[in-house]
Amino acid sequence: MKRLSLIVALCGLFALGAYQVQARPPQDDGQQQTTGQKAKDGVKEAGHDTKNAAKKTGSAVKKGSKKAANESAKGVKKGAQKTEEGAGKLEDKTQDK
Repeated sequence: MKRLSLIVALCGLFALGAYQVQARPPQDDGQQQTTGQKAKDGVKEAGHDTKNAAKKTGSAVKKGSKKAANESAKGVKKGAQKTEEGAGKLEDKTQDK
């Protein structure tokens, strides 16, 4: 019984595959490309995609670097202010004595 259902299922799949692979006349859109031309166009498109991805990555790195630099500068400035305040307090304490 299992073999029969397996054979029927395989025959059904084969029939479906044969139906989908019917020979159809080529569509003439006025411009037929050879396999080599299609490959060349595919490589060009892949190159453009790579170029665009590199631009986006470079832009993101630039933006991140600027943000990091700005945050570092803010931290250094704040640290310098705190050091100056601490030095001023220390100076006041030493002059009071």
